[in-house]
Amino acid sequence: MAGRYYDQWSVGDAIVHEIRRTVTETDNLLFSTMTHNPQPLHLDVEAAKASEFGQILVNGTFTFALMVGLSVGETTLGTLVANLGYDKLVHPQPVFIGDTMRAETVVADLKDSKSRPNAGIVTFMHRLINQRDEIVCQCLRSALLLRSPA
Repeated sequence: MAGRYYDQWSVGDAIVHEIRRTVTETDNLLFSTMTHNPQPLHLDVEAAKASEFGQILVNGTFTFALMVGLSVGETTLGTLVANLGYDKLVHPQPVFIGDTMRAETVVADLKDSKSRPNAGIVTFMHRLINQRDEIVCQCLRSALLLRSPA
């Protein structure tokens, strides 16, 4: 798998990413502790049972990172100069241990770079979807991508 260059994208291009990932207890525990997130909903089974969710809630920043990671191979791998930002990040549904995630991407916008003639900005709309076909995370990602080599 390899990413595409800036000039190989068109607004509306859509990708259903083939790689899927089942979220494990270890994923959630390690990510939460590595990022110093002590939220009991992520780490304390008894506290999570007493919540409206009734079970451990997967760390939202892990969910977000997984969504972007699942998209990289077919969007920006080998063509990325830099990620410029993420916008309109939402988590419309919770993620639980054992949920299987898949990602979809649509190109929302293209813009030539004013400062780098060899690159342009692609705005991707990423969506992370669980095994129940619920969107669990969504955002716009702006990425500065190289143009195709001459």
